[in-house]
Amino acid sequence: MAKILLVDQYLLDQVINEAKHSPRLRMNYNFHADLNDKCQRLLNAMEPGTIMPIHHHKVDEMWMVLQGKLKVTIHNNQGDVVEEHILSQKEGLYGVQIPANTWHSLEVLETGTVIFEVKEGPYIPHEICGILDINNS
Repeated sequence: MAKILLVDQYLLDQVINEAKHSPRLRMNYNFHADLNDKCQRLLNAMEPGTIMPIHHHKVDEMWMVLQGKLKVTIHNNQGDVVEEHILSQKEGLYGVQIPANTWHSLEVLETGTVIFEVKEGPYIPHEICGILDINNS
């Protein structure tokens, strides 16, 4: 029988510490066994200065803020901002579901920010605006 894993402050603190020492200022903790799993489930710890450029996925994506604060920005096919939302438990906005092929980006607003992220697998690298033609993706 597989061992259960509790998500507690100790685990969050470990992932946050790794994010703080990462050049990307973020660190994933994957719950899925490998990148080919049908359901990608992970903690994503991020620090202010994290760069998450405008991108999209071919599947829906769900984020739930466990702690901290971030700004989610939704873009149209020309890269213009069409929506902005601040996710924070303190402000009562806990998460977001982003539909497939929706251009989005994020900005981390508070140190120690951790989200729980879920999306359909297998893992496929996201398409980034500016690298790919945003109108043909």
